[in-house]
Amino acid sequence: MEYVEYLTIAVTAAAVIIAVTALAPRAGVASPLVLVVLGAGVSLLPFVPAIEVPPELILGGVLPPLLYSAAVGLPSMDFRRDFAAIGGLSVTLVVISSVLLGLLFRWLIPDIDLATAIALGAIVSPTDAVATTIVKRLGASPRSVTMLEGESLLNDASALVLLRSAIAATAATVSLWEVVGDFAYAAGVAVLIGVPIGWVGLRIRRRLGHAALSTAMSFVVPFAAYLPAEELHASGLVAVVAAGLVTGNGSARHLRPQDRIAERSNWHTVELLLEGAVFLAMGIQLFDLIEDVERGNGSVLQAAGVAAIAGAVVLVVRAAFVTPLIGIQARRARRGEAVRETLSGFQDRIDLRVAATPPPAAGNTAVKGRRSTAARLERIQGTLRRRTADIDYVLAKPLGWREGTLLVWAGMRGVVTLAAAQTLPAETPGRSFLVLVAFGVAFGTLLVQGSTLPWVTRRLGLIGQDTTGDLPALRRETVRAARDFLADPRRPDGTPYDDGVVARVRKDMFREHESQDEDAELTRERFVQYRELRLAAIAAQREELLAARAAGTYDSAQLGDALDLLDAEQIAVEMRKGKLPIHSDDSDR
Repeated sequence: MEYVEYLTIAVTAAAVIIAVTALAPRAGVASPLVLVVLGAGVSLLPFVPAIEVPPELILGGVLPPLLYSAAVGLPSMDFRRDFAAIGGLSVTLVVISSVLLGLLFRWLIPDIDLATAIALGAIVSPTDAVATTIVKRLGASPRSVTMLEGESLLNDASALVLLRSAIAATAATVSLWEVVGDFAYAAGVAVLIGVPIGWVGLRIRRRLGHAALSTAMSFVVPFAAYLPAEELHASGLVAVVAAGLVTGNGSARHLRPQDRIAERSNWHTVELLLEGAVFLAMGIQLFDLIEDVERGNGSVLQAAGVAAIAGAVVLVVRAAFVTPLIGIQARRARRGEAVRETLSGFQDRIDLRVAATPPPAAGNTAVKGRRSTAARLERIQGTLRRRTADIDYVLAKPLGWREGTLLVWAGMRGVVTLAAAQTLPAETPGRSFLVLVAFGVAFGTLLVQGSTLPWVTRRLGLIGQDTTGDLPALRRETVRAARDFLADPRRPDGTPYDDGVVARVRKDMFREHESQDEDAELTRERFVQYRELRLAAIAAQREELLAARAAGTYDSAQLGDALDLLDAEQIAVEMRKGKLPIHSDDSDR
């Protein structure tokens, strides 16, 4: 095809993705499912040539940016708190599912050996991030969302490492310890690469001082982590996730607000187009895959039957794993409740000791010792405070049977399953049949679970959970910090600020904090009215500025500055939530 044809296909695909993403939620259907169906319909048109997307393009070109973006947006603190559960879902469950499905495929498809069957099991084991997008949009439990996000980030690497070992076993004998060692090496080296890449990326972006340059640099980071890890035969995807977690954890400290806003907006666009393109390509390849199976000795109906059985078994295995996991989390909460009282007692004694420790006087020979003691007490304070906060988090956001049901039903398959299936060696017996089975599992879970997930979430009563209850207390902490700082503020060169400037900053900051605290006191209806009126007033101001610009009565640079200030004010108002349920939808930001 000529470049004009490629350009036409790209523009048409982008337009379709945008339209489907905008319209599908209004019809209550998951947009990935619609894109797959549309792609399958397009592939039936006689003038559409057979399209085969190289799996390397998805694994090396699509997944790194998608996983990086998801990792940057993942709450690192919540990820740490539930790391054991997330690790169980993303590693242990993947291994169990791969082996059990391998035994099932070996029984259902006699022409393949056990290693190939386990490879196919590894292909259909990892979950997809589509479920997380749906659940976040519905406003489900943040803890459930974090666990689903963490699982979808890490289980891709687990499945691909296991797939690589299984494929190697088809050509040579591979022991269990070799598989374990391969996995440990792939994950360990990847973390050692991804963490410094994320750290260096933040430092470079901090020095750029330009939102567009900072965002452009963020596009480089996932590939800068992926490529060296793959060259060292480690997991490039784990390296990407590690770099993303480091970036997300440090962005608020090292990047300017303009950089973070620009990055978030641009990455949402990248996610939208990349994910949509993959699902559209899935559908377009479907009928070419069916023709390959029919030309061989396989049966499409048999592949559909195997896929349906595998999809049901995947759901059963996931439920069998999640059920005791929820029980373990409940026991953890009970133990934490018992330990919290002891920790509070320790915290009180440490606080009293810190208060009673006099500051070291200049010239005192015990200065270093006192500083060392004070630093040690502060570290103990921090540890106790963090441990207490972790217990409070578990108690405030318990995982019960409803959250467990959501975790089970949200385990859909998608992009990674399709990309991994394409990596099966060409000489694999019945390769097209196996790829079609993997496609059937992914499509079936998207169809059944994806289309019913909103209904299931509503029936479980997990829709629109409010997470704003602690905001007033959190704001009081920030007000206290501002008041302490403004007691004797100093400029970077050590000189004091003008008293009038200090008074004005103090008045402006505290007035805005008081207004934000009032948000939590308003009823939902009154807050909606407040935000609606504020935005309408801003719109009236903007209309007046635009009229002045059209009349040419003011300097264009001054008008531009005034419009920028209004834009900043509008963003600040739109980001205030009040008692509205917090969703991840950009329209609410």
